[in-house]
Amino acid sequence: MAETLRGLGVSPGRAAGRVYRMAGPPPLPAPARAVEADRELSEALRALEATAAELAARAERAPDSTAGEILEAQSFIARDPGLYESVEANVRAGMDAAHAIDAACAHHRRALLEAGGYFAERASDLDDIRNRAVAVVLGLPMPGIPDPGHPFVLVAEDLAPADTVNLDPALVLALLTEKGGPTSHTAILARARALPAVVACRGVIGLDDGTWVSVDGARGEVETGIGEEAATEIQRRAVADRRRSGTSRGPGRTSDDHPVKLLLNIGSAADLRATGSPAGRDAPADPAGEGRGDVASEGVGLFRTEFLFLDRREPPGYEEQVAAYEAVLRAAPGGHVVIRTLDAGTDKPLPFLGLPEEPNPALGVRGLRVSRIRPEVLDTQLDAIAEAARAAGAEPWVMAPMVTTAGEAADFAGRARARGIRHVGAMVEVPAAALRAGRLLNELDFLSIGTNDLSQYTFASDRQHGELADLLDPWQAALLQLIADCAAAGQAAGKPVGVCGEAAADPLLATVLVGLGVSSLSMSAPSIAPVRDSLAAHSLAQCRQNARLALGADDPAQARKLVMPG
Repeated sequence: MAETLRGLGVSPGRAAGRVYRMAGPPPLPAPARAVEADRELSEALRALEATAAELAARAERAPDSTAGEILEAQSFIARDPGLYESVEANVRAGMDAAHAIDAACAHHRRALLEAGGYFAERASDLDDIRNRAVAVVLGLPMPGIPDPGHPFVLVAEDLAPADTVNLDPALVLALLTEKGGPTSHTAILARARALPAVVACRGVIGLDDGTWVSVDGARGEVETGIGEEAATEIQRRAVADRRRSGTSRGPGRTSDDHPVKLLLNIGSAADLRATGSPAGRDAPADPAGEGRGDVASEGVGLFRTEFLFLDRREPPGYEEQVAAYEAVLRAAPGGHVVIRTLDAGTDKPLPFLGLPEEPNPALGVRGLRVSRIRPEVLDTQLDAIAEAARAAGAEPWVMAPMVTTAGEAADFAGRARARGIRHVGAMVEVPAAALRAGRLLNELDFLSIGTNDLSQYTFASDRQHGELADLLDPWQAALLQLIADCAAAGQAAGKPVGVCGEAAADPLLATVLVGLGVSSLSMSAPSIAPVRDSLAAHSLAQCRQNARLALGADDPAQARKLVMPG
């Protein structure tokens, strides 16, 4: 019987095939009646070390730096001394190795969820560590991706990074999960691989293996009860769409030639090499407008410098930072690079910062606020960016995260310009900044809207809370209104306002954002071509009409229905 399941579409595209579910976690045997503590502890720690080593090896083999960094961070969690101490305490209390690992991971998982923010995002990573380590102890197969021998749609309660990063797009047609949200690792990695994906999809885990479904990653819909013939036709059209999209060239423009810069979100120079961008800023242009750089992007809209700092006990030195920033400035297509200064704090723990514990890290010292306590960290970073710019002969745009007031904007701008940085901006992630965007632009040269955090703070909804994932849908009218207010302030000031959150990667929503007045969109590399094609199919007037329709909708589902062509 046909049925339509609905969730959050987090990676656009169509696909159809038979579903197969991820293998569940290894079941625990009955607790041992008597244990030899030293032997069980040795076995438990061996399993955790084997898990950490396997995750580190997967990080080395990861197809891009984003996936590698996520896996490397997960490997650090598996080696965390606090986790080891919990396991030892459980063994000394009489537990066998498997139960000691299970209980320790459950304890730390609860602590992560209670902490919220970045910590809560790691809870599913800890589940994966538990499953892998318990499997090692029990001598069971490692939980992982099914292999039915033909292409299929993967269904899971949730997906761990270790499972997602090595997916073969030739075999996995789409991703469906019962849990997760628009900024989960599943969503990020699905977009990076151009796999259609729907998360927070109630009932999907109950589908029987072999059920034929169609997946619409833009609408967030999963249609069951289709036949093989219908699935074959949907898949044929999806492949044709991808091939057609892959041939698009040139800068972002609407059908009536209104320019919209299409930019990349990156974590290092390696991400630019992976996208096929030119080897250097001064690479010769393709006279036909079909050079690899044109295919990829028009520059970098978000260089996340925190990947240079994460999971380190000592901060990167000045020279190391200069080298990392210079590499990106030299490799970026067109030389356009927007650098975000360190986005860290108690919700993204960096031991060397020595920040105090907080009851609510998501509302505490993070982003630019870290400079209130450790101003030298920001000063060193700005010094390194300025030196890298001089060495590369580049003019980077530099912005601070978590700017809230005009006073903060003025202080950051003064510190950056004192070092010769001419283009200074801010991330808009806090509703207060969006509401006073005009005042911020009195001090700054540009704004970049981070829709992930702006959604979280606007709707008072944790980014990783599966039950509240609908509130974080970027089609929510309240979020779009804040974006419209920022864009209007930019137009009044004659200064650019872009979007660098994951919302920019939705081809249909991109038309709405342009209609709201946004001047640039920054996203992962696979999303560039579909967004470029979507804009090229709409005039600026049509984009503005789409914006009016979306702003007037009662909910995201109605907004998509009103804007969706056909």
